[in-house]
Amino acid sequence: MAEPGHSHHLSARVRGRTERRIPRLWRLLLWAGTAFQVTQGTGPELHACKESEYHYEYTACDSTGSRWRVAVPHTPGLCTSLPDPVKGTECSFSCNAGEFLDMKDQSCKPCAEGRYSLGTGIRFDEWDELPHGFASLSANMELDDQCQPNADDSRWMKTTEKGWEFHSVELNRGNNVLYWRTTAFSVWTKVPKPVLVRNIAITGVAYTSECFPCKPGTYADKQGSSFCKPCPANSYSNKGETSCHQCDPDKYSEKGSSSCNVRPACTDKDYFYTHTACDANGETQLMYKWAKPKICSEDLEGAVKLPASGVKTHCPPCNPGFFKTNNSTCQPCPYGSYSNGSDCTRCPAGTEPAVGFEYKWWNTLPTNMETTVLSGINFEYKGMTGWEVAGDHIYTAAGASDNDFMILTLVVPGFRPPQSVMADTENKEVARITFVFETLCSVNCELYFMVGVNSRTNTPVETWKGSKGKQSYTYIIEENTTTSFTWAFQRTTFHEASRKYTNDVAKIYSINVTNVMNGVASYCRPCALEASDVGSSCTSCPAGYYIDRDSGTCHSCPPNTILKAHQPYGVQACVPCGPGTKNNKIHSLCYNDCTFSRNTPTRTFNYNFSALANTVTLAGGPSFTSKGLKYFHHFTLSLCGNQGRKMSVCTDNVTDLRIPEGESGFSKSITAYVCQAVIIPPEVTGYKAGVSSQPVSLADRLIGVTTDMTLDGITSPAELFHLESLGIPDVIFFYRSNDVTQSCSSGRSTTIRVRCSPQKTVPGSLLLPGTCSDGTCDGCNFHFLWESAAACPLCSVADYHAIVSSCVAGIQKTTYVWREPKLCSGGISLPEQRVTICRTIDFWLKVGISAGTCTAILLTVLTCYFWKKNQKLEYKNSKLVMNATLKDCDLPAADSCAIMEGEDVEDDLIFTSKKSLFGKIKSFTSKRTPDGFDSVPLKTSSGGPDMDL
Repeated sequence: MAEPGHSHHLSARVRGRTERRIPRLWRLLLWAGTAFQVTQGTGPELHACKESEYHYEYTACDSTGSRWRVAVPHTPGLCTSLPDPVKGTECSFSCNAGEFLDMKDQSCKPCAEGRYSLGTGIRFDEWDELPHGFASLSANMELDDQCQPNADDSRWMKTTEKGWEFHSVELNRGNNVLYWRTTAFSVWTKVPKPVLVRNIAITGVAYTSECFPCKPGTYADKQGSSFCKPCPANSYSNKGETSCHQCDPDKYSEKGSSSCNVRPACTDKDYFYTHTACDANGETQLMYKWAKPKICSEDLEGAVKLPASGVKTHCPPCNPGFFKTNNSTCQPCPYGSYSNGSDCTRCPAGTEPAVGFEYKWWNTLPTNMETTVLSGINFEYKGMTGWEVAGDHIYTAAGASDNDFMILTLVVPGFRPPQSVMADTENKEVARITFVFETLCSVNCELYFMVGVNSRTNTPVETWKGSKGKQSYTYIIEENTTTSFTWAFQRTTFHEASRKYTNDVAKIYSINVTNVMNGVASYCRPCALEASDVGSSCTSCPAGYYIDRDSGTCHSCPPNTILKAHQPYGVQACVPCGPGTKNNKIHSLCYNDCTFSRNTPTRTFNYNFSALANTVTLAGGPSFTSKGLKYFHHFTLSLCGNQGRKMSVCTDNVTDLRIPEGESGFSKSITAYVCQAVIIPPEVTGYKAGVSSQPVSLADRLIGVTTDMTLDGITSPAELFHLESLGIPDVIFFYRSNDVTQSCSSGRSTTIRVRCSPQKTVPGSLLLPGTCSDGTCDGCNFHFLWESAAACPLCSVADYHAIVSSCVAGIQKTTYVWREPKLCSGGISLPEQRVTICRTIDFWLKVGISAGTCTAILLTVLTCYFWKKNQKLEYKNSKLVMNATLKDCDLPAADSCAIMEGEDVEDDLIFTSKKSLFGKIKSFTSKRTPDGFDSVPLKTSSGGPDMDL
């Protein structure tokens, strides 16, 4: 087993090299030193070497293909008088399988019983200790050996979930150094999955000078064996055995065991129940069976007995889309009809069958499903039943040991997606699988769900650990090809060959796969009708059209809506797009065309993010595994535009680099708006290029674009990034991913804050949250900040102002400048400088003085005129009053009722005193009585005293 960061290597010499060879220089020095000791007489006298004190080796082949056999002492300096070198066999000589080369007479002889050989090869299959020639290194993988690596792509190995697989590599002539180096690891789980090496066989070596003993648990019962046979169950063998020994009756062993174990007393964990197929009467029998292999004993004290079988019950109905025949078997309904598990019914006019597979009754295992058990210790299939039917569910049976994988596989030949889905290259959903399951566990059980495409290796999609209540899971199928779905349940990950947790089970209640080719129907759905000579038949609506249930006609979805392709019935199937987005031509997705508008009470801000439409990449800070291996989270983002096409691509180039370009395998490449991959830098892997692995989609759908921090349940906390200080709010793009995981029940989400930063030229800079260096704080919600000058609003008339110069020589200039700081980009340009003709201030001063003078003269003349007029009116009034008489309160007789014609008013007016103009005005105002009438001095006609009236 090689852990991440470990490297195992083996030095192997192929044809033309000896199996073990001491360098000739060392041998010469050794012999020279021995001769020196003998000649000097300083050392003890050496005895002649015995056959047990030396062995034979071949020298290196010369240019003619010849070599010599020489004797080499086991311990230099202990003996002398070695046999003389003799001519060796030709370099191309080799022995057959089951034989070894006897170096004494240089002839091939068969292996003895209990031993084996590969002839021209060697095998390593015992791992109690590291075999001779191996070295295990734990380093940072920055090794650079002085060896040329094999350029063949066959050096790359693939991961496997199907048990042991064989891998072969062509070796070069001469010395070869073989490395087993692990470069893939799991970031999402704390415990990396191990890399296991079961055996290593090398062929093409020059010779084998000895046979290898059979390892414990195997035997060779005849001479000349090229391999050892495993011992059958309930038997064992030691190393180098010629036969196996039977276990005692109270003990047991598995196939290929080196010892026997004591049989425990049987418990209820050692048996399970199942149902027989329905008989002609529509009944099934409940059967109890011992788990295979049976390792318990019924004769021990406290052992339980197998419950009685044969209880009959009514068979459950057939699954939807099937009907029950006369012999109580279930057969699929023909196309164009449907059933609920009883009888087939033709689809009404104007409808079509919704073909698929729906399994919810489990009396027998469907024909397109199979079950088996995979050993969790040696990864071999055991030919056992891993899942058993139980009426309304299917559950995991008791395996040979608790760490076995209980496998259930469903194979679907292909799919028939609706035409509207096939026309959309971005919405890749062609079908979906939904299953309802439950796990009941007392320890660390795990349920795996895996998907394989075109018979390729299953790829794990989701894992559930521990007990999980009854729940459903849906997986979107994006490729129309033969697909296999696999469920694998392991009760414990510990390598224990026992049954302690048989009561820990996984149950599947129902499995529903849509749009299956050659599937059956449980119901009929409305379809669009097409008139023809023979009546009306079903047809497909154009992309973006929904079906009216009543009339069967097609109607286009309203603007800014997308159509739910798998439920295209009624206008309610047209889902509105989010803010800041619009639909594509076929109403399959909402996208943003890199424009955005924001209205405020004072103005409207318009944005154009076209300069940010290309994909950009961003790497998080370095992270380290438990072994100290450095890696990075690498993000690829595509913001907007491109008619809604997803432009970000993340790949996995670790597990299979031999797939031709353009034929990427299942889950080897992911296309999304935002995706993430794990990058191991070149200085860590030891290769020229970095390794990219574990691609994950973070954004499959654009939800909307807004300046609000929350949209559709997704929040972009402002505190994750430094606050913006320019007064322009960030524009936030909200995305969702289709991947629903155990920890992210609603799928992953992504927000990209686009912030105006005039100092950062296009494309600007991308930032991850300071408190969450990998872009996420919870593993489900990812956040990014994109600062760029291209994120500023488009320039408008509100972003500049005018500066007017003074009038010089009759010319005045108006200059337009941007307001500082400039918080806009693109949009309108500054107007050109405007030049106008103007009058100087001296001219306007003269005009003003002249106008003022004329106005003053006019006001003076008017004042004099009205003053003169007022004097005349005052005199007339006084004259009338003085001519009136008042006696005994009777009205006096009028001396005169008016000024006679020809009288001179001014000659008869007598002033008692001389007063100035202001004095007269004062007198006039003071003579007014409180009741509002004038009070003037008058003389009576009789010449009496003055009276005030």
